[in-house]
Amino acid sequence: MSGPQFPKAKPERTSPGGLEKYISGTTLISSDGPAWKDVFVQVFSRNRVQQPFLVPTVAEPLIVWIMSGSATVEERELGGEWTANRVCVGDFFLTRSPAPYEMRWQADGDRPFQVMHLYVSIPLFEKIVRELLGKVGGNVTLKDVSGARDTALSHILSLLYGELAAENGGSVLFVEGLAQSLAVHLVRHYAIKDTEARAPNALPGSKLRRAIAFMVARLDQPFDLNSLAHEVGMSPFHFSRLFKKSTGMAPSRYFIRQRVAKAQQLLQETDTSIIEIGMTVGYSSPSHFAQVFRREAGLSPTDYRRG
Repeated sequence: MSGPQFPKAKPERTSPGGLEKYISGTTLISSDGPAWKDVFVQVFSRNRVQQPFLVPTVAEPLIVWIMSGSATVEERELGGEWTANRVCVGDFFLTRSPAPYEMRWQADGDRPFQVMHLYVSIPLFEKIVRELLGKVGGNVTLKDVSGARDTALSHILSLLYGELAAENGGSVLFVEGLAQSLAVHLVRHYAIKDTEARAPNALPGSKLRRAIAFMVARLDQPFDLNSLAHEVGMSPFHFSRLFKKSTGMAPSRYFIRQRVAKAQQLLQETDTSIIEIGMTVGYSSPSHFAQVFRREAGLSPTDYRRG
C-alpha cells in the first residue's frame, strides 16, 4: 500500500552513528500525549546511505515499517555475516532480539526513504498474551521478521499514522483500540508460543532513550554513572547490567562512542577546528582526543575530515 510522502531532505553531508539521533536523517514526527501510552511511534526521513550502526535491544517489541521509497537493508549479528533484504513501501521488520545487532542500508529510486518505528508497551503486550494464550508475557516472545509484507499490519499502522498526524494529537479511544488490535495481531501471527525462556532482561525503550539523551546532552562533561542511573530511576549496578544487555557495551563505553559519533558529525558537517570539536565532546587534550578518535573510527580526525 502507498504511504504518505514528505519533502525530501537533501543534506550536503551525512554522518555515521548510533541509535535514533545518530542514524542519519530527520525525525519528522513523534508520538506524545495521553493517546499514546500503549505505543511509542516515530516517523523518520532517512538519508540515502547509512553506514553500519548498532541497534540496541529493548524490552518492547519493535516494528519498523517502510512508508516511502525503497532500499537494500542489511543486518548482521555483531561480527557476523551481512544478510540483505530489498524493501519497499509496505514492507516491515519486527524484532524483539535477545542481543544487539548491526544494520546498514542504501536507498534507491527517486522517492525519499521514510520509515515508521513503533514500540509496543510491555504492559499491553503482556495483557494480550495473557488473554490470548493464558501465559505469562515473559514466557512468550515474537519471531524476528525482516523485509516481510502483512496487509493487515500495514492497515493498522496506516491508521495509527493518521492519528499521529492529526492536529489534536489523536483520539485517545481510537489510538488505544488500534494499539490493542496491533498487539493482538502480533501475538496471533508472530508469537513463539512454546518457548519457556523468559524474554531477555533489557531496559525498557523509554529508559534507554532517556539515558542516551542524557548522555548526548552532556558529551562535554565527564561520564557520571550515578547521575545517569538516577536519571532513569535505577541503581547504578542494575542500570549498568541492563544497559549492557541492551547495547552490548557498558554505559561508559557507549558514552565514548557517542562522543566520537558527535565528533564525526561535526567534522563532516562544519568547519569548526579539530581542537574546538575535541573540547565540544569533552577532550581538553588534542592528543587524547586524536588517540580516542583513531581507536574508534580507524582514522585520525584530520584524515576523517579529508575523507
